[in-house]
Amino acid sequence: MCGISGIINLNKNPASETEISRMNEVIHHRGPDASQVYLYKNLGIGHRRLSIIDLSIDGNQPMHYKEKYTIIFNGEIYNYIEIKNELIKNEYTFKTNSDTEVILCAYDYWGEDCVSRFNGMWSFSILDKEKNILFISRDRFGVKPFYYAKFNSQFIFASEIKQILEITNFRKVNYTILLDYLVWGFIDHTNNTFFEGISKLAPSHNLVYDLNTNEYQIKKYFDIEKANYSGYKDDEVLRLFKDTLYDAVSLRLRSDVKVGTCLSGGLDSSSIAAIASSLNSQRNVNPFFAIHAMSTEKSTDESEFAIQVQEHCSLDLAIVKPSLDDFIRNIDEVIYTQEEPFGGLSIYMQYFVMQESRKKNCVVLLDGQGGDECLLGYERYYPAIFLEQRNLNGIREFIKGILNSKISLIKMSGFTLYFPIFHLRKCLLVKKANFIKGKYIAEADKSHLKMNSVNYFNLFNLQRQEIYSTQLPALLRYEDKNSMRHSIEARLPFLDYRMLQLSLSIPFWHKIKNGWTKFILRQSVDSLLPKSIVWRKNKKGFEAPTNEWMKYIEKDLRKEILASNLLKEILNENLNIEKLDNIQKWRLYNVAKWEKIYKLK
Repeated sequence: MCGISGIINLNKNPASETEISRMNEVIHHRGPDASQVYLYKNLGIGHRRLSIIDLSIDGNQPMHYKEKYTIIFNGEIYNYIEIKNELIKNEYTFKTNSDTEVILCAYDYWGEDCVSRFNGMWSFSILDKEKNILFISRDRFGVKPFYYAKFNSQFIFASEIKQILEITNFRKVNYTILLDYLVWGFIDHTNNTFFEGISKLAPSHNLVYDLNTNEYQIKKYFDIEKANYSGYKDDEVLRLFKDTLYDAVSLRLRSDVKVGTCLSGGLDSSSIAAIASSLNSQRNVNPFFAIHAMSTEKSTDESEFAIQVQEHCSLDLAIVKPSLDDFIRNIDEVIYTQEEPFGGLSIYMQYFVMQESRKKNCVVLLDGQGGDECLLGYERYYPAIFLEQRNLNGIREFIKGILNSKISLIKMSGFTLYFPIFHLRKCLLVKKANFIKGKYIAEADKSHLKMNSVNYFNLFNLQRQEIYSTQLPALLRYEDKNSMRHSIEARLPFLDYRMLQLSLSIPFWHKIKNGWTKFILRQSVDSLLPKSIVWRKNKKGFEAPTNEWMKYIEKDLRKEILASNLLKEILNENLNIEKLDNIQKWRLYNVAKWEKIYKLK
């Protein structure tokens, strides 16, 4: 797990070691163990290393292969041992025990198609000196970031936006993305960022940069395909799911440093903790480490569930209880860390989890991120089943969903109207955003909102959209930025590509059955966890004491919003901040703080 830096001088001037070093220094947190720079003609690349696999200096980067290739790599290839063994059979030899060297040899053997063989998370750039190209790739679901920009006479790429800002004067706001956030609530749903001119390489894509012509092509190498499991018996599907999940967790336990897990007390994180603990007990006498963030508000306190899992699975549990003072001290720091505006205060709880894990010397953390998106974990998915099926099965699951969830009949009925009916959803959101000037609301892009409504009539398409654009990318950004700020590697078993493709392909009744969301997961871990965890109706995750914290910052919130030049431009003059809800208040406050911290124009 690391950070990468790169600059191509389009005017063919020699690359500057100073510029790459500055980019490296900005992301010291992503890789405190080593920092190196490599210059090649008009190309400069840099790397910061967080040592996870092969802790020796042999694993440092940039790494070279036979004077042919040079790589900078951020991430992990979990199945590197299996790939390495296959390459050894084809007469490849290895100087290190790192997964980085495996990528280089795999590229030499399979070319660009090597990425299809990787099970992992990655963002890497390979300098191919024979072809005079850069082969750049980002993992299937965008767990690891890759930003790029063309500015004046340079093409710049990096693991974080602040690296690009360090050597350019990029300070302009992308109003399209800003309005998507303020009006529709969408974040990280396109390949554009909140910074005008700075883009992201999309998940499942490669970028091939021709160093001769300074032109590049972006190619998609993977898409989720729906497999047919109609001929499988239910117990066969369950066995396949369970085996895949166990293997996904097992692969992510490969490490030369301490591994633990986040534990909110919800089904997803508890399942990962239980499986990891079971596998760990076969290899290690020490209890498996887990960490929980406890809210100071009784209504959002999940610690009792985390403790139940700890006792049942014999975990070494650490509990961090962020105080109001902790939040106040870190308001600006987390906004700086995240680089772009974000959804809510739960991001702070995740930040404190990562901070405490580092203090406990646990460098790798598993997390249950992606479980809801893969297995229809949100209550708003109930209407999608009803709308897709439009038969007795759909009606039956809709009714049972009301009975076996925390959602009332009135709210469920509201979901059924709100999410699939685009014009209704648009009108309600526009009405709610009446604090924004009409001309800006009119300019807001409605395409993602419309597509999301259309997809409510097709579960596979809905899940696919939320995984690639409207839901999961934001969660992955929060995870990466918060974890790497504290030099922590976060690993996500539910986003093993085999796991995700299986989850999206199996019939809906394995995911929602008798009103229970994530039914097949509940079945898979029923013998590993207390019934009170497996068959919970309500779940919260790492919820912050939002009411308490928002009340405390009320005065500062008002001051920052009214002082923001950016918000003055787009907000109505008669704005009544007190009438806004907490979500709206936070979004405006977040934007105002972000504007100040990053000195935006």
